[in-house]
Amino acid sequence: MVRNIRSFRILGIDPGSRVTGYGLIDKAGDQLHFIACGVIKASLKMSFPDRLKEIHDGISEVILKHHPDRAAIEDVFVSVNPRSALKLGHARGVLILAAMQHGLPVAEFMPRVIKQAVAGYGQASKEQVQQMVRVMLSLSANPSKDASDALAVAICHANHFKSIG
Repeated sequence: MVRNIRSFRILGIDPGSRVTGYGLIDKAGDQLHFIACGVIKASLKMSFPDRLKEIHDGISEVILKHHPDRAAIEDVFVSVNPRSALKLGHARGVLILAAMQHGLPVAEFMPRVIKQAVAGYGQASKEQVQQMVRVMLSLSANPSKDASDALAVAICHANHFKSIG
């Protein structure tokens, strides 16, 4: 008996007010397949509201190009600098809004949960996460740290969303 396995495309987002990472994977059954990854860099020469628009437009462009079925984003971590945490919160809000405007359900994951899902250890370093993403998706080279973190978010969502496939 041949079973038709439906695949789902997941957009993972590593939010930032200066650099936002994105990564797309397809999940078919228990298989994960790399689609694309990259970063959206907001110009520091622009005002903060203009940078937020640039982040919104950038992720909207990614969504329109790759047609994900769902999105996942890293949740805010506690920061030493409250101003940085606030700016990160604004960027997250803009990214969640963009995904919702395109009809995508959005899941949120804490950094520790993402690291646990990818590296098996909630305190894994960025380098360990980067290496595990490379291995899990059979990539020939490590993506940038921001793109790798975004792929890790997508992998985490794929692992937590058991009803896919």
